[in-house]
Amino acid sequence: MLPEKGVTLQPILQRMDDRRYLLGLISEGEHQQQDFKYKVTDARKLARSVSAFANTDGGRLLIGVRDDGHLSGVRSEEEIFMMHQAAYKFCRPEASIKFDTYHAEGRTIVVATVPPSPRRPVCAVDDEGRQRAYIRIADENIVASPVHLAVWREQQQDRGAVMTYTDDVRLLIGTLAEPLTLAQTVRRSRLPRRLVVGLLARLVRFGVVRWQYADGQFLFCLVG
Repeated sequence: MLPEKGVTLQPILQRMDDRRYLLGLISEGEHQQQDFKYKVTDARKLARSVSAFANTDGGRLLIGVRDDGHLSGVRSEEEIFMMHQAAYKFCRPEASIKFDTYHAEGRTIVVATVPPSPRRPVCAVDDEGRQRAYIRIADENIVASPVHLAVWREQQQDRGAVMTYTDDVRLLIGTLAEPLTLAQTVRRSRLPRRLVVGLLARLVRFGVVRWQYADGQFLFCLVG
């Protein structure tokens, strides 16, 4: 069907391109680098997703998309305002974020792209003013463990660090013959918790120990 007289093709083609692009993203579903948000009602809650993407591999938020992938659209300027608040007011330090607007099926969809941050951890501020760092695992935002925080601190403060195999390090390595939680590692090694956190961070950073997330908790074990 030809467009009506006086209607230019460019806006029609743009809408088609926007729809095709959005449906391509939506077909991927929610995953480690993509999250759907039906609507924005709480900037602090949205800041958790921003924090998680910034602390992991980056990602994008599709604002105005339901969990089932249907387009609902951004409904008000207030939602756009809260998106900015999430990144610039309720993240510490401020997170980088880029907003792109698309139009499809008579609705406006905002794609908020968050790159991985060079200044980790990026923390989200909750209702009580507490700062918590999140990481993205599959399609979930998970509170980072003390070991993650220690790894990031090392990366920021001690870029020229080397791995020294002290008696405590050897003891810790001997303890991690099987995956253990932080609490289990502390109990079995009988080392102070603060020391265990620091040593695990160093071992993770140098690729000796790896972490995994299972059944709602972080586990640590030797690589290989």
